[in-house]
Amino acid sequence: MDPIFIVIVVILALLAILDLIVGVANDAINFLNAAMGAKVAPHRIILAVAAAGIIVGVLTSSGMMEVARSGVFHPGQFTFAEIMILFVGIMLSDVILLNTFNSLGLPTSTTVSLVFELLGSAVAIASFKIWNDAALTVNDLGQFINSGKAMVIISGILVSVAIAFTVGGILMYISRVIFTFRYHKMFNRLGAMWCGVSLTGIVYFAMFKGLKSSGLIPADVTAFINDNTWLFLIGVWVVCSILLEVMRRVRMNIMKFTILAGTFALALAFAGNDLVNFIGVPFAGFDSFKLAMASGDINMTMEALAGPAHVDVWMLLAAGLVMVLTLFFSRDAMKVAQTQLDLSSQQESEERFSSSVFSRNIVRSAVKLNAAYNKMMPASVREWVNRRFEPLSEEERGDASYDLIRAAVNLTAASILICLGTSLKLPLSTTYVVFMVAMGSSLADRAWGRDSAVYRITGVLVVISGWFVTALAGFAISFVICSLLVWGGWIALVLVVLLCGYILCHNLIFKPKAKVEEQPIISAGVADADVLYNCTEMVCSTMENISSIYNHMLVALFTENRRELKETVTQSEQLYKDATKRKYEIMSTIRMLQEQKVETAHFYVQIVDYIAEVTKALLHCTRPAYEHIDNNHRGLTEEQIMDLKMVNDEVENIFNHVNIMLKQKDFSRIDDILVMRDALFGIIAERIKSQIRRIKTGEASTRGSALYFNILNETKTMILQSRNLLKSQAYFLANLNE
Repeated sequence: MDPIFIVIVVILALLAILDLIVGVANDAINFLNAAMGAKVAPHRIILAVAAAGIIVGVLTSSGMMEVARSGVFHPGQFTFAEIMILFVGIMLSDVILLNTFNSLGLPTSTTVSLVFELLGSAVAIASFKIWNDAALTVNDLGQFINSGKAMVIISGILVSVAIAFTVGGILMYISRVIFTFRYHKMFNRLGAMWCGVSLTGIVYFAMFKGLKSSGLIPADVTAFINDNTWLFLIGVWVVCSILLEVMRRVRMNIMKFTILAGTFALALAFAGNDLVNFIGVPFAGFDSFKLAMASGDINMTMEALAGPAHVDVWMLLAAGLVMVLTLFFSRDAMKVAQTQLDLSSQQESEERFSSSVFSRNIVRSAVKLNAAYNKMMPASVREWVNRRFEPLSEEERGDASYDLIRAAVNLTAASILICLGTSLKLPLSTTYVVFMVAMGSSLADRAWGRDSAVYRITGVLVVISGWFVTALAGFAISFVICSLLVWGGWIALVLVVLLCGYILCHNLIFKPKAKVEEQPIISAGVADADVLYNCTEMVCSTMENISSIYNHMLVALFTENRRELKETVTQSEQLYKDATKRKYEIMSTIRMLQEQKVETAHFYVQIVDYIAEVTKALLHCTRPAYEHIDNNHRGLTEEQIMDLKMVNDEVENIFNHVNIMLKQKDFSRIDDILVMRDALFGIIAERIKSQIRRIKTGEASTRGSALYFNILNETKTMILQSRNLLKSQAYFLANLNE
C-alpha cells in the first residue's frame, strides 16, 4: 500500500475530529437557543439534557452515512486511489470554506456545504477521467454523478426551508390564539393536552422514526407501530397528557419540562442528521482503505460503498463524546445566536440589518393585503383576534426575547421536521430549519411590526441567500482543490494541507480575543450613586479614547502609516457604533431614570446625543485619512503637517482639561474650556486662510487640500460638541444628586 494513502487516512481522521469540534461550536445554539433564552433551567441542566440527546442521536446517524458514500456520485465508477483523493479533497475544502465564511461572519450550513462539496469533487475527478480517456466525452459525466439522488437531496433542503417557515407560522398562530400572551389561566385548562401534543410528536418522530434504523427498537415493535400509527399516536398523547396534568397539579412547570424535552429531541435530531457532515466522509475513506487493504489492489473500483453503511457503534459513541465535551467546554458553543434572537425578538431593539428595496416592497404589499383583509373580516372577529394577540407590557415581558409558548413551538416544530427528514434519509440543514421555524413563529406572533418588518425581512433574505453562496462556494472550492490534487499529486496535497493548517492555526489558536460585551449604563434597580458612577465612567472612557484615537490618526497620517490609520478607523467605528446603540436604547434608560425620581432625564439624552456627535466627527476624520493613504495619494506637505501639529497640541490640551473635570466631577472652571475652544477656532481659521493662499500659489494638491480642510472642520465639530457634552454632564450629575 502506497504510504500516501496512509497519510490521507490520518489527515481524514484529524479533520474529522476538528470538524466535530467546529461543527458543534457553530451549531450548538440551534438546539440550545430556546431553552437558554427562556431560562427554563440552570445552565448545566440544559447542557446535560442536550448532551443526552446528542448521545442518543449519534446512534441514529448510521443510515445518514450513506449520503457521503453514494448519495451524490456512483462510487463504482471510481477507483480506490481516485475515491481517496475525492474524500480528502472534500475535507480540505470544508476547512477552507467553513473557516472563510466564519471569519467573514456570513451565514452557512454544514449540510449544504457537504452536499455541494461532494458534487464539486466528484465532477472534478470525473472530468479528469474523461480528459484522459478518449472513449469518454462530456456527455458521459452523468454516469459518474448520481444526479437523481443529488436532486432529491438538494430539493429536500430547499423544500424544508419553505415547510419549516410555514409550519412554524401555523403552529404559532394556533397556539397564540388559544393561549394569548397572558397564557397562564388558559394553560391551566388546556396546557397538559397542548404539551401532550408536543411530547407525542417528539416521542414518535425522535424515538421511533429516528431510532428505527439504529437497531435499538425491536423489529416487531416497529412493525406494530407502523401498522397502527394513529392508534399509537392517540395512545401516546393520552398517556402524556395524563402524566403532564399530574405533574402540573403537583406544582411542576410542565411548560419548562416540554421545552427541555424539545431541547433533547432537537439535539438528537442535530446529531442524527448532521453527524454525517462532520465524519461521514472520513468514515467512508476509512472503509475504502480497509477494502483496498483486504484486496491489495489500489486500482479496484469501489462498488462496495454503494451498499448500506455499517458504522461501528463505539466509533459513533466516540464521536458523540467529542461533541458532548465540545458542548460543555467550547466557548464558541456558548455564544448567543444573536442573529436569530434579533430577528425573532418581541422587543424593540437596534436592528442588525438595514432595509432593502425588496423588503420595503414586501412590507408595502403586506400592508395593502392587511387593509383588504380588515375590510373583508367582520369587525367582531377582527377585534376578537386582536385581543388574543394583545402584547404584554414591558414590565410583564421582562428581558426575554419571547415567552415559553413560542419557545415550545420552535423546539417542537423544528425537532419533528428534522427527525422526519432524518427518517427519510434527507440531509436537511438543521441550521435553516431551526432558523426558518423561528422566523415563521415570530411573524405569526406579530413580532414583526411596522417599525421592524423591513429590517427583519432583509435579515431573513440575507440568511437565505447564504445558502446559495455556500452552495456555489462549496462546489467551486472542492472542484479546484480536487483538480489540484489529481493533477499535482503529493506535492499539491502537501501544499493544500499546509494552507489548511495555516487557516486552522490562524482561526483557532491565534484567534483574536472577542470583544467584551458592553454593560448597560443603567440597569433596573440600581441606586442613584451607581447611575452617577456608570454614566461618568462611560463619558470619561469615551473621551479618553477619542483623544487617543485622534492623536494616533494624525501621527499615522504624517508618517503615511496605512496600518495604523486602518486601526484608528476600526476603533472610531466601534466608538460610533456603541454611541449609536446607546441612543437607540435611550427610551428604556429614561424609564429607569424616572423610576429613580430623576427630574432632569433630558440631560442624559443630551449626553448621549453629544457623544454620538463627537464620535461621528472623529470617524469623519479617521476614515478620509485612511482612504487618502490607502489610495496612495500624496501625503501632506510640511506646512500642512506643522499646522495640524499646532492644532493637535491645542486639541490635546482641551481634552486633558475636559477629562480632568469629568474624573474629578469638578466643573468650576468649565468657562476655561470656552476660552480654549475660541482660541483653537481662531487658530483653525488662520490655518484655513494659509491653506487657501497655498492653493492660489499652486503649492497644494487638490486631494491633499480637501483632506486638510475636512480634518480642520471635523475637529471644530468635535471640540464644539465636547464642550456641550461637558456642560450636560455637569447638569446631569448636579440634578442626580438632588
